[in-house]
Amino acid sequence: QVQLVESGGGLVQAGGSLRLSCVVSGRSGSNYGMGWFRQAPGKEREFVACISWSGGSTDYSDSVKGRFTISRDNAKNTVYLQMNSLKPEDTAVYYCAAVRSAFLYRVQRLYDYWGQGTQVTVSS
Repeated sequence: QVQLVESGGGLVQAGGSLRLSCVVSGRSGSNYGMGWFRQAPGKEREFVACISWSGGSTDYSDSVKGRFTISRDNAKNTVYLQMNSLKPEDTAVYYCAAVRSAFLYRVQRLYDYWGQGTQVTVSS
């Protein structure tokens, strides 16, 4: 059984930064590909970023590329999302997800486990 817990969300001014964390627990938790997704009010949940289990491969949505960085520290069983140059349109609940695959996936239905989410609010 794999469990994911996100933290680090909050209120930040436009142009500011936040770092989200996702702690992974459970059997073989460090061998999962990981992804970040977000859902704004009235919108469908969308892909943000993903990273392979080794950390050697990453992928980003066009809307966050160059501003967000996904990373992982398997010794700490933790995945991070560093968010810089935040915009009001980044406001959403951010979710961490895990997939039992060596591949990188943008599609949320392919992920096997999900956290409860953490709220990020960017004010203008």
